[in-house]
Amino acid sequence: MAQRRSLKQESKKSWSHLALLLLIIMSLKTHVSTASDTMHPGQPLAWNQTLISKNGIFELGFFTPGKSHNYYVGIWYKRIAEKTVVWVANRDFPISDPSSSALKISKDGNLMLKYDGVSYIKFKTSGARMPNSTIGVLLDNGNFILRSKLHNNIVLWQSFDDPTNTWLPGAKIGYNRLTNESKILTSWTGLENPVTKWFTAELVVEKMGKSHLVIYDRMYNFHRCDYGEKVFQKELNNQYINVSYVSNRNESYFIYSAVSPSTFPRFVLNVTGELNLYVWKEDLRQWNLVWKAPPLQYCGLNGFCGDFGICNQQRVPLCDCPKGFKPRYPADWDSYIYTEGCERRNPLQCSDRGIDKFLMMPNMGFPQASKYPTVKNVEECKLNCLSDCDCIAYVYYNRCLIYQRYLMNLQQLSADNEFGGDLYIRISASELMGSKNKILRKVAWIVGVLVTLILSIGFAITWRRHSAVGALEEAELSLIMFKYQDLRRATKNFSQKLGEGSFGSVFKGILPNSTTIAVKKMRSLEQGEKQFHAEVSTLGAIQHVNLLLLRGFCVEASKRFLVYEYMPKGSLESHLFQNVSKILDWKKRYHIAIGTARGLAYLHDHCRDCIIHCDIKPENILLDAEYDPKVADFGLAKVIGRDFSRVLTTVRGTRGYLAPEWISGEAITPKVDVFSYGKLLFEIVSGRRNISVLDDEICNYFPARVAIAMSKGEDLLTLLDHKLEGSANMEELTRACTAACWCIQDDPRDRPTMGQVVKILEGVMHVGIPQVPLYFQRLSENPTEAIVFHETATSLSSY
Repeated sequence: MAQRRSLKQESKKSWSHLALLLLIIMSLKTHVSTASDTMHPGQPLAWNQTLISKNGIFELGFFTPGKSHNYYVGIWYKRIAEKTVVWVANRDFPISDPSSSALKISKDGNLMLKYDGVSYIKFKTSGARMPNSTIGVLLDNGNFILRSKLHNNIVLWQSFDDPTNTWLPGAKIGYNRLTNESKILTSWTGLENPVTKWFTAELVVEKMGKSHLVIYDRMYNFHRCDYGEKVFQKELNNQYINVSYVSNRNESYFIYSAVSPSTFPRFVLNVTGELNLYVWKEDLRQWNLVWKAPPLQYCGLNGFCGDFGICNQQRVPLCDCPKGFKPRYPADWDSYIYTEGCERRNPLQCSDRGIDKFLMMPNMGFPQASKYPTVKNVEECKLNCLSDCDCIAYVYYNRCLIYQRYLMNLQQLSADNEFGGDLYIRISASELMGSKNKILRKVAWIVGVLVTLILSIGFAITWRRHSAVGALEEAELSLIMFKYQDLRRATKNFSQKLGEGSFGSVFKGILPNSTTIAVKKMRSLEQGEKQFHAEVSTLGAIQHVNLLLLRGFCVEASKRFLVYEYMPKGSLESHLFQNVSKILDWKKRYHIAIGTARGLAYLHDHCRDCIIHCDIKPENILLDAEYDPKVADFGLAKVIGRDFSRVLTTVRGTRGYLAPEWISGEAITPKVDVFSYGKLLFEIVSGRRNISVLDDEICNYFPARVAIAMSKGEDLLTLLDHKLEGSANMEELTRACTAACWCIQDDPRDRPTMGQVVKILEGVMHVGIPQVPLYFQRLSENPTEAIVFHETATSLSSY
């Protein structure tokens, strides 16, 4: 009995020990998993752990920006699904292996980050203190502080004193006279690269006590702190924030508070040097751009575009080289660094007793000349320059200006600028002759290629007709040669019509392998033969995710068919202008705009020969199941050489989308597609036809409204499609309107390339406010005359 009682007591004791052990484990697990806002000495923060502020607004931990493979320690908004980083501890010291890194507080109270397994970044606190007496706390305002355990009000270090590219409410931008330290914003290098770039925003106090923020580009301003874009306190204040300026014996600074904390306002100095204010729109679940500082006026910087470089604040890119010149270091220009300027393609002939010519450049702002000889007229000024081998340019503007050896600070002015004039740059005569010969050789080469291509396609079609052994036998150019009977069977005798275009009707079909296709039946051999060959020779030779895939074709007797991939969501036109149950939201519209731009950029810049589509409009943008856009209908497309010198004699395109050069007879370049794309972009924003609005009411012509609103700095949200009820990303809307206005500039040279349009829409390229096109100016001055002009310009369409 005694033995049994003893065993029973031991069993109870074992169970009690087990229960106690489980309780300890559960309490430890709870302690580990419960989020904390505090870091203690001896408890480092590992790469898979975070601190969360008391009310769950901010989070601190390790993160990777975008698709980067580097890790950083930073602070971001916890409550907002879209990870928005506001501070980075190790922006210039990325971590490749986070498992060997940790953030900790040392015994002496300093914040330490181990970033490569051995080295440490040290954030040193001020003053001596007891060992292990410092703790770190993440506050609900996004500030991470080190403070004394015993005295909560003694802050030893804070992240607000070392800002990166973001200025939060409660943080200071200014200067501390006691420590001689400035609190400034510095931009990231890229959208996914927090490394310090050269753009800064900092406080400047003038001698008279007047204070303002100044945005600098330190790459060009390193020794010129007198230059920068100034922003005063009254410009910073708005309906979302209250900005204050404080100045005393110890410090001077700007600080601001949020009118409504739930909007989470934040200033960001972005990668292009723009200071933007964003607020969070909870109903839209997105950040909205509500204010931006004026862009830096780079053309005012000495030597910004380098020797022979021409600066134009209204164009993209800002710098360009004159004819006969090229960038000295193209790689630098690709990175928007222009200071090394341009160099000649061919040397001058003066020293070899050759003959030089002068290239006239209109509407130029003149830098200071080398000398000012006394002459009677422009011809004497020209002869004066020709007689001096050191003379590289001249100007006759009430007097003679001679430029020798170097030509810096050239600036392209607008046509109505009264300070502009004609500048004559000296170039080799062979440059002009070589250009003409090059054009002739290029034209001959293009004609030869086109003839060869057409003959090859004709041969391929004939050969396939005699040697085809099945409906799915592949032809040249990776296309499938279909038989008429197979297409008739796939489309159920062409019974399901999808739509009708200018050159034929389109039918839905299903192949034996269950692949859905779209079959275009060309209207007639006489009318559709050119368009048939145009589609096969362009789409058949290229592939891109934003270009409609041509699967194959059929040629039997007089029958001509083209077989495409099937687009289940139809055309963009049907979603914008027709009554549909599901409205195309802004996110999809912007996705479609960027995808279409990428497709056109591929046609213009990445094919062996440049391909101009010639008919960009909503009807020719098709959408797949995921609303990915595909540029379609290449019946009017033209393959041209890369000198863009060919003049097309037949106007191609659709009324309302034609570029002015179709009418003027100028050389047709890819910029005609850029113009049409701009008109398309307006319709994506407004959800209505540009041309129908013009016919109904000239004063309400939408592109003109956008251009004028942008020039006046008015609210663009009022121009958005009313069906969206104001639900759009404000920054994206601004980019779209800016890009559209640049695309429809009168002069093709003022329009960006489609590659640049993609960068503008993606937010990686900054551009200024475009000029209002001359046509829109005529519109406001004389609507009747403008209508006549527009109708003449657009009624020549072959659509």
